[in-house]
Amino acid sequence: MAAVRAVCSLAALTLVTLVLIPPQWVAMKFGWRVQRQLPLLWHKAASRLIGLRVHQHGQMTTDRPLLVTSNHCSWLDIVVLGSTKPLSFIAKSEVAGWPIFGLFAKLQRTVFVNRQKRTDTGRVAQQIAERMTQGDAMVLFAEGTSSNGNEVLPFRSALVGAVHHAMNVGEEEVAHVQPLSIAYTRLQGLPMGRFWRAHVAWYGDMELAGHLWAVIKEGGLDVDLTWGDPMPIEKATNRKRLTRDLEDQVRTMTIDALQGNLPKQKELA
Repeated sequence: MAAVRAVCSLAALTLVTLVLIPPQWVAMKFGWRVQRQLPLLWHKAASRLIGLRVHQHGQMTTDRPLLVTSNHCSWLDIVVLGSTKPLSFIAKSEVAGWPIFGLFAKLQRTVFVNRQKRTDTGRVAQQIAERMTQGDAMVLFAEGTSSNGNEVLPFRSALVGAVHHAMNVGEEEVAHVQPLSIAYTRLQGLPMGRFWRAHVAWYGDMELAGHLWAVIKEGGLDVDLTWGDPMPIEKATNRKRLTRDLEDQVRTMTIDALQGNLPKQKELA
């Protein structure tokens, strides 16, 4: 029965995708504002079909320019975050070449960075800054890779410098950065625990197709998003100290969520 449900979900998601890809491609080509909204519709549909229940604690700030720094445990993070607000992501350059997912990332207006090429950081930071000053909320998975879902890895500071560049591109003198925690907490209504969190986490050399099928087949996932307080960033802000502060906040919020210490507030429709 679970396999039948998964097949039906994949078929419905395929249909939604085929309907939304052409208008998104046209919107991006001509620079229409709807290009920010269409991915939101896709992610909302995907989250329902996959069986995600997203609970938010706090909310994304309306301040701009804005860089959101988050932990990262799974490809599901994109669907979860993408179903909350119009967002754009910063991803490693390899993602652009992935079958299907690479196309989705491009249609999401993702900024790609070659993490193996240090000289690429400046170019990408400038691109991120320009998008931020245009009003896009940019999401950076600051660990630089995905974790096992039970911990938060050290944050990398290089691209956090994009908030500094943002102040030199537009008229704003202050940019903002907001920490965000993603924690997968329940499976079929029961606490997931460290062992079962591997069902959701996608990291290392895990094979994508099998992981995707297992997640959709099982469904019934609860995920907690905890938004920290936005921080105004001025030109004199120390990038490395800022990165440490963001990491500490995200780690604390993630531990609270995994231990069940967060009040349930808002489940997305």
